[in-house]
Amino acid sequence: MPKATISFDQVITEQQYNSLFPQRNAFYSYSAFIKAARQLGRIQMRIARRASSVYQFTRTDRATGKSAVIRQDADWNEPWAKQKPDSVYTIDFNLFCAEGSTASRKKELAAFLAHIAHETRNGENGKYNDGLMLLHENNTSLPYIAENDVYPPVAGQKYYGRGPMQLSYNGNYGYASDCILGDKSILLKNPGLLESDAVLAFESAIYFWMTPQTYKPSAHDVMTGKWQPSADDHKKNRTPGFGMTINIVNGALECNKGEHQENMLERIGYYRYFLSKLGASDPNCACRCGGMAAYQ
Repeated sequence: MPKATISFDQVITEQQYNSLFPQRNAFYSYSAFIKAARQLGRIQMRIARRASSVYQFTRTDRATGKSAVIRQDADWNEPWAKQKPDSVYTIDFNLFCAEGSTASRKKELAAFLAHIAHETRNGENGKYNDGLMLLHENNTSLPYIAENDVYPPVAGQKYYGRGPMQLSYNGNYGYASDCILGDKSILLKNPGLLESDAVLAFESAIYFWMTPQTYKPSAHDVMTGKWQPSADDHKKNRTPGFGMTINIVNGALECNKGEHQENMLERIGYYRYFLSKLGASDPNCACRCGGMAAYQ
């Protein structure tokens, strides 16, 4: 395994982590977070797409040096799918909070922590000390199942929000399982692993943060300045900044709903609070998404 590009101790120490989450569930330990970042950091995904929705995934484990095609859709070699040039991009999980200066890494980390704090909070608005408390969403009656030929739901399982980023729906569980574990069936068959394995739970959050999804860029690319809006994005008021990460995480419910949407404001509050605590800043923050069109 190559030497890590960053020591997480330089970005957030255990003392800082514990001070940011004084009421956290013991499940969400600093050691589990650090191990998740290092363990998933071994993985690189090559995502190739033909036509508009025919994929091939190649997963490389840099710890072993082995690469394997873990997903190739049934139509991959069909003539109609080959008519357009392949679209290829790489997801390098080793770059999580590991690009640019220490200040820029802390800025990305503050954004990531703001979202997982909000998703798992169980306390009072405005104090920002109540994150990482919930292992799953309060309402576990909903199955969160959507039709998906590649990642079909398993009978009897529910894919409600679990883990720091509250991963939900069978499609996300299957995709995460492919990336993290190299086998889509593991989390599809047992989504409850995100409530019993803390390292895997944190890996699911990092997976979501680092992975573009169809028309959405990754939150990582937004916070590191890699993503730049297209002409269509400009028309829809999508601009680089923390507000865009809200659109990625939960835009349908929180964006394009005005400047006083409660959950949007709470995420921003967490972000600014964590920036201060980590000794970072975002003076030109485009923090809001109140006038930003959500993705369909």
